[in-house]
Amino acid sequence: MSRLFHFISLSYGQKMFLLASVPLVLAVSAISFLVAAQSRALAEREIHSLEAQLIEAKKRELRNYVTQARNGFYFVYGSAAPNDQAAQQQVKQILAAMIYGDEGFFFVYDYDGTNIVSPRQTDLINKNWLDYKDSEGTPVVAEFLWTARSGAGYVEHLWPKPSTGQEARMITYVTSFPSWRWAVGTGVFIDDVVASVAATRAEVETRVQRTFLYIGAITLIALLLVFMSGLFINIRERRLADAKLKQLTQRVFDTQEEERGRVARELHDGISQILVGVKYALDVTKRRFNQGDDRAQDTLDKGIDNLGQAINEVRRISRDLRPGVLDDLGLGPALHALTDDFRARTGLETHFETAVFRNRLSQDAKIALYRIAQEALTNVERHAAATQVSILLRGHRRGAILRIEDNGCGLEETLRKAAPGIGLRNMQERMDQLGGTLRVLSSKPGTVIEAQVPLTQMLPPEKDGSSKPKARA
Repeated sequence: MSRLFHFISLSYGQKMFLLASVPLVLAVSAISFLVAAQSRALAEREIHSLEAQLIEAKKRELRNYVTQARNGFYFVYGSAAPNDQAAQQQVKQILAAMIYGDEGFFFVYDYDGTNIVSPRQTDLINKNWLDYKDSEGTPVVAEFLWTARSGAGYVEHLWPKPSTGQEARMITYVTSFPSWRWAVGTGVFIDDVVASVAATRAEVETRVQRTFLYIGAITLIALLLVFMSGLFINIRERRLADAKLKQLTQRVFDTQEEERGRVARELHDGISQILVGVKYALDVTKRRFNQGDDRAQDTLDKGIDNLGQAINEVRRISRDLRPGVLDDLGLGPALHALTDDFRARTGLETHFETAVFRNRLSQDAKIALYRIAQEALTNVERHAAATQVSILLRGHRRGAILRIEDNGCGLEETLRKAAPGIGLRNMQERMDQLGGTLRVLSSKPGTVIEAQVPLTQMLPPEKDGSSKPKARA
């Protein structure tokens, strides 16, 4: 399973590409389906409207045919008796002669279902078709008779086309001659309407598919743009990261060389000169001792004093590099010792205040805050021209805070006098690594540097009776 997760693990660029492309694909897919559904629904309504209009036009056409036919023989039917055979025969001849178009004709059935007139399908004449049903199961002739007895109306059914003999959909308008017990009507085939509706549906489906293709092409282009943009940004970020890494590496090297130079200067200017003085004092003491000079004791005492100075200087350099009190007693005592040393070395009025922590600081946080205080005091000593310095260390609900304040000339004046160094950048980077914040407030009355580490850098206090030595914050 771990191999599978390792196999499917994604790089940062791939994650960014997925983060940009997946919502785009989902949104475009939802829009596509919504557009397709709305298009189909709108087209279906339009098709139904078109079909209804075409069928209504066919119905009006049928009604006009029947009205014209009725007007043509109404003078015969209106004055004839119910059993007037001559009048019935005359009307049959008139109806048989009324054919129109390629398929149009009039038909007559009596109320018993026997066909009387069918000019285009003469094999139906004089046969009873009351039980005839089309392929859909519709009792066509029975529907004709029921509609005629009801007065008049339309019947939609399937009927063999005279030209082909194949069933096709038809709309028939039927009326009645009640005195003769006839059902008279005519119909039109609406296969052209069906074909038109089917063609319209096919055209709508083609348009929907074409819309899908357009949306898919646009989506593909958008994904390619996202990919190319991500690739460009990734390459650019990599170059920037490489440049920053080179700058950081160079800064590390510069810092190392600067620290080595400082230690070398202190060793040369301090310890080396003191040790030379010790050697000179010992040489003089030896000569005087060999000569029996009483001043040998004086030069020996001076050499011993110089040796003590060398030891103190070594301790000071060691403390600057890595104060042992920071590991042994904690940050508070280490800052207190740093303050005392700064006061003794510079003669500036320096105050240090701290509060008891409920939790302990992590080792990284202690080192970072100590180095920030050390760098800040170095800047005060070299550039600030201050007379007072105060250091505050305390804990609160959000973590711990270190505040260093002086009454010097401020950073603007300092930057005019000297080129900017990397001290503030080092402070900021230390806070960034801890997830903390660094605030620098500078004005003519002085400068305030405030470093705050988050609560995640606070460790719970050890339980009483623990065998480990307790360290202060």
